[in-house]
Amino acid sequence: MKRVLHKLLGLTLAMAVLASPASAFDTRASSAFVIDQTTGTVLLNKNADVPLPPASMSKLMTLYMAFEAIRDGRLTLNERLPVSTHAMSYKGSTMFLDTTDRVRVEDLLRGIIVLSGNDACAVIAEALSPDGTEAGFARMMTQRAIQMGMNNSTFTNSNGWPQAGHRMSMRDLAILANHLITDFPEFYPLFAEREFAFDGRAPQNKTNRNPLLGLGIGADGLKTGHTSEAGYGLVGSAKQGNRRVIFVLSGLQSAAARAEESEAIVNWSFRQFVQRPVAKAGTVIAQADIWMGAEPRVGLVPAQDVTALLPALNAKQVEAEVVYQGPISAPVKQGQEIATLVLKPAGMASVQVPLVAERDVPKGGFISRVATVAQILLGRLNDGPEGAT
Repeated sequence: MKRVLHKLLGLTLAMAVLASPASAFDTRASSAFVIDQTTGTVLLNKNADVPLPPASMSKLMTLYMAFEAIRDGRLTLNERLPVSTHAMSYKGSTMFLDTTDRVRVEDLLRGIIVLSGNDACAVIAEALSPDGTEAGFARMMTQRAIQMGMNNSTFTNSNGWPQAGHRMSMRDLAILANHLITDFPEFYPLFAEREFAFDGRAPQNKTNRNPLLGLGIGADGLKTGHTSEAGYGLVGSAKQGNRRVIFVLSGLQSAAARAEESEAIVNWSFRQFVQRPVAKAGTVIAQADIWMGAEPRVGLVPAQDVTALLPALNAKQVEAEVVYQGPISAPVKQGQEIATLVLKPAGMASVQVPLVAERDVPKGGFISRVATVAQILLGRLNDGPEGAT
């Protein structure tokens, strides 16, 4: 079977050769990844698969596993957990816990999200660890990350405290952010909380460090990070209208640079790209040839409405083609996936959309099969002897 390609140019679907590509964002971050969550379109990739020290951004993995434990009934929000000497020993950003405390899980979650509590992470980790140690929980984190497709992540602790081998890539952090948003919508609003005054004991550490919250640009999460080795970073997300963007930055030189770069990334993502309808479900995009069928061709349609993220300056034009291995052997069932619509906005990654058969095409009867063989023989005769020039 041969690969069949149909170029689609100038159709009513607004498909033509794109004139101007999207302008790239020149980020100061040493590593960055930006994705339009709504369409899955990658907008920016700078060293996104390089494993780097993630600092406190790796706390998101501890949170994800805590949310899973709550969903599975292994933890409850009102359960009170003890604080070990090890957990209390953490410095940096903490909830100022000590070994006399027994802290509600819900308070620990807020302490991690809003206060970036290193000690709170360790308390959760020891409660969920198979051997009661933070190191044991870190091994669980690594295993779970691999299961989630985060192949450039290795954890040695629960909170991102500088330690050899504790690494995550920016793409992995974006994957994790997407899971937090989609898997646990009931907990996601916690990431937008701007203040948490736990027990009144740490007035100097009660404000969320996310610089985008409250700016009116749709930002509602997720986690900042900073160590001398990693620099300043942020796993962020913002929603405007029906679109949501997830972005990860690392290696910035100051908190001010992190704030400026993050806001600029959000504004660029929403202003330079727009989501546009391309084709409605059931609309015939092209025809595919059928082998030995009751009909010679079948219409190719998208099973769902197709939208694409396009450069804002030329959102009505995009190159497209339909690709399939043909001719397709009968019988063909309605809804059977048999082709791919490939959208190619200049300056952006291509988008592939499955196309399905518009209707059933059963095997042809005797006459149809004879006609097909006759067409083949006629075609060979017209081509002349093999090897002729």
